[in-house]
Amino acid sequence: MTTLTAARPDTGDAAGAVRRSPLGRVVDKLGGGLVQVVLIVLALFWLLPTLGLLVVSLRGDADNNSSGWWTFFTKPAQLTLDNYTNLLASGFTSSFWNTVAITVPTTVLVIGIAAMAGYAFAWIEFPGRDGLFLVVVGLLVVPIQIALIPIAKLYGFFGIFGSIPGVVLFHVAFGLPFAIFLLRNFFAGIPKELLEAARMDGASEWKIFSTVVFPLAKPAIASLGIFQFLWVWNDLLIALVFADTGAQPMTKALQSQMRQFGTNVDILAPGAFLSLIIPLVLFFSFQRYFVQGLLAGSVK
Repeated sequence: MTTLTAARPDTGDAAGAVRRSPLGRVVDKLGGGLVQVVLIVLALFWLLPTLGLLVVSLRGDADNNSSGWWTFFTKPAQLTLDNYTNLLASGFTSSFWNTVAITVPTTVLVIGIAAMAGYAFAWIEFPGRDGLFLVVVGLLVVPIQIALIPIAKLYGFFGIFGSIPGVVLFHVAFGLPFAIFLLRNFFAGIPKELLEAARMDGASEWKIFSTVVFPLAKPAIASLGIFQFLWVWNDLLIALVFADTGAQPMTKALQSQMRQFGTNVDILAPGAFLSLIIPLVLFFSFQRYFVQGLLAGSVK
């Protein structure tokens, strides 16, 4: 009896191992420790300006004017907290709390409203749903600049121009389109059977949203929260237009000092570092959720 054996293309060695190209072998060899070393070096370079800003904020004005910040390695006695003491005594504390009072409510409102709207667009049937969602998507391309003058007139009519609530409302209005678009797409990826099972158990839409959908969306919500927090915390344009002196955030307070940069580095450096350190702490605290949110939906 004749046995037929299917021909197998030559894959390399006798064991059938796939033959790698020269470039592939180089990648395999470099894919371990060397890549990690390169990434660590790049991270250190990325953090170098932050370290320099911290050192400048801890040096006296005379030391900053006479030598570079790296000289502190040989003269650590240059470091002092006097700059931060003077900064807090100059009224910068009020600008810091104004920034918190603007950023935190804006982030919470955007996440809360966008999560409910995204769930409705994804899983609730109502008349005009698709058309309304297209309007939300269209608002993504509307630039902020064209709304500054009309909204300034509207704020003047209602008497909230220059106040913290006015700044918060503006950020919420322009932050919602992207937030709704992002969360709606994430909610649409949740298995339909999961929601149908909850409805069969008698759960209301609010119960399904609060106990099933919202907990599953923690990675996407964390990513959105980080983005929204950073956008509002670092905003300068809206603060310049809609925040008066009593409601100005740190960005506007620092910008007002830039006109005399040669004489007030001792104010700008600690103020800039305080403005920088809070977003860094927030990002590293929620880094795990942030990465999960970016990768959500990439693997089925």
